[in-house]
Amino acid sequence: MEREVRWATTDDTQDFGRRLGALLRGGDVLVLTGDLGAGKTTLTQGIAEGLGVRGPITSPTFVIARVHPSLVGGPLLVHVDAYRLGSALELDDLDLDADLDASVTVVEWGAGLAEQLSESRLELTITGDDVRTARLVGVGERWDDVLDAVAPAT
Repeated sequence: MEREVRWATTDDTQDFGRRLGALLRGGDVLVLTGDLGAGKTTLTQGIAEGLGVRGPITSPTFVIARVHPSLVGGPLLVHVDAYRLGSALELDDLDLDADLDASVTVVEWGAGLAEQLSESRLELTITGDDVRTARLVGVGERWDDVLDAVAPAT
């Protein structure tokens, strides 16, 4: 399933993330792609709010992965920045699959690397400067209802 959404402001991006985050559950994997400054971390901040996890949510560029525990009894948020990783093998070295079922895993810069984490995932590609366009591709049946809820077909 595939959808497209547009965000005119940072607030729109975070609002979408909050709505999406409220629908996520342990085992969900999101792969975010987009240029520097496209809004990947801003979207993740909204997802974190929707999940009810402890912040602050900042880009994990230098630590590569951060774990944010739930404040409401929900899943952990594992926030990964794969920008500096050279291969899927380096991503595998992070041992993310150990927490996969108990967490929502968001991988920035994950295209071409993070697909190995799960056969079911949501891929988001963000483009644009002033107005952002996000192409959402749900891989696996899990995402049909989620995309219907956050990005209804027009």
